[in-house]
Amino acid sequence: MDLIFYLLLVTVVILVPSLYKRYVPVKNVPCEKNNSKDHSAILLDIRAYNQKQDDINRDALNIPYAYLKRFNKEIPHENIHVIASDKLEVNLGLRFLIGKGIKVTSYEISDCVCK
Repeated sequence: MDLIFYLLLVTVVILVPSLYKRYVPVKNVPCEKNNSKDHSAILLDIRAYNQKQDDINRDALNIPYAYLKRFNKEIPHENIHVIASDKLEVNLGLRFLIGKGIKVTSYEISDCVCK
């Protein structure tokens, strides 16, 4: 009985941080369509290259989430507006960028209307 309890406890301890990182929204970063408040923010598009559609912004810095770790030095440490394809990508991308000390002022999801 004790072995089962400890295995269950270890499993929970391993899974909770990963689930938190993926599914709990990042606080104090609002969802805004087209960066309506801060026009001086740099647009960072973290969608995969093959998921982009006709709404590609030519002024945006295009670094897919899968490449953020490799190319994070190319992102300026200024106000950033993130464009992502889904909520999971937003959560992971924002946590990574904020962890690197980059100031993220807002985000938008390409297929979703911000509230």
